[in-house]
This record gives sequence, C-alpha cells and structure tokens, in this order.
Amino acid sequence: MYQFESELSKRKKKRFIVKTLTILLIILAVVSFIYYMLMHYKVVNIYVDGNVHYTSDEIKEIVMDGPLGDNSLYLSLKYKNKELKDVPFVDTIQVSIISNDTIRISVYEKALAGYVEYLGKYMYFDKDGTVVESSNVKTEGICQITGLSFDYMVLGKPLPVEDETIFKKILSTNQLLTKYSLDCRRMDFGPGGGLTLYFGDIRAEFGNVDDLDERIMRLPKILPSLEGKKGVLDMKDKTGKSESIIFLPDNLKDD
Repeated sequence: MYQFESELSKRKKKRFIVKTLTILLIILAVVSFIYYMLMHYKVVNIYVDGNVHYTSDEIKEIVMDGPLGDNSLYLSLKYKNKELKDVPFVDTIQVSIISNDTIRISVYEKALAGYVEYLGKYMYFDKDGTVVESSNVKTEGICQITGLSFDYMVLGKPLPVEDETIFKKILSTNQLLTKYSLDCRRMDFGPGGGLTLYFGDIRAEFGNVDDLDERIMRLPKILPSLEGKKGVLDMKDKTGKSESIIFLPDNLKDD
C-alpha cells in the first residue's frame, strides 16, 4: 500500500513537472514571439504622402500615438483605410508596410470646395455645399467664398443658400483654377451671381459669362505683368480670344 502511494505521488510529481515545463516553454515562446514582433517590426523609416493641411510630423504624431505606435505590423492593421472622425480635414488614413521597419502613411483628405466666415469661425464645405469642418484656423490653399446669402448653417448639412446651383459653379471654377495653376485667394459672387476672382491685390471681374474657361486660361499670361499692382482686371465684356483686356488701377479709379 505504501509503495503504491509512493508510485502515485511520483507520477503526480512528474506530471506536475511536465505541465510546469510545458507552461514555461509556452510562456517563453510567447515572450520570444512578442519580442521578435516588437523588434523586427520596429518602425525606423516613415514616408507620408497626400497631406496638405497637416505637416508630415503632425501626421506621424496622430498615427503613431499610443501603445505599439512604433510597430509597423500593428499600424498596418490599425490603419487599413481607417476613417478618422476626430481629425479635421482628414477623411481616411492608410498605413502600408514597405519593409519590416519602413512604412508609408497615405493621407486622404476631405475634398473641400471653399470656406465661408461665420460667427468668427471658418466653415469649410465640400463640392455639394455640405459643411464638413468648423475651425478657428484659416487653412492656406482653400479659397474663401463670399457673396453667398444664408441665415444659419449646420455642420454636416448643406449651406442653406437660395440657389443651390452655385455650388456647381464653385466646383467648375475651382477645377479651372487648378487646371491653369492659379492661386485664387477669394471667389466672390455679386448680385445675380456675377463672379469676381481675387489674386492678391488684383480683382478679376467676370460677371455672368458662359465661356469662363476661355477667359481664365488667359490669366496665367496676364497676372505676372500686373505683379505689384492693385486694381481691377475687367474680363466681363471680352471674349476669351480677344487681345484687349482692360486693367484699371485703383489709384486711377480713385481719381
């Protein structure tokens, strides 16, 4: 009887040792795997593209914040076309692995058509006129839109203007400005929708015209000759093919 209990005790002790060693080996394997993942996929090189409103360093801080923020594998899984609701002007961010220690952060910003000033804030809207962001900071590269009439606005809703076709005109004008590499600071719609574009101190008045493309395409050749001047460039009564464009300096206009 005593010998049987001794044998049973030995077996239990042996099973305990085997079980303990197995657990330790599993723990060691897990720790080794984690260590390998942390060190092998530790981010060293970072490329950022698609960012306009934020610097590359700001994007890196957003993406690599928190635990495992420097692990390329984790970041690629976390930011797989991830929509960001708490980062103004950014729609989605995607992180792709170039190599184990190198990642590419692709930023897809919201397509903004312009902004209006309202109650001391800059309200940015998209091509459909939907207000997508409200900010205390004016962002370079986005054209200010003036002359729109509205009594209120709601974030996430279209600007309540009387003529909603104005947004198509804003979009088409922006496309032409991009096409001809023109930096327009302000786009104004006067009574009846007459268009005026502001390029620094030069105001190009188009009024209501149908051949806007033919007229805007002339500006890249005209504007450099007016550098340092201030006044009105009359584009209303001239066709795009006309060689006669009137510029009225403000000092002459005042006289």
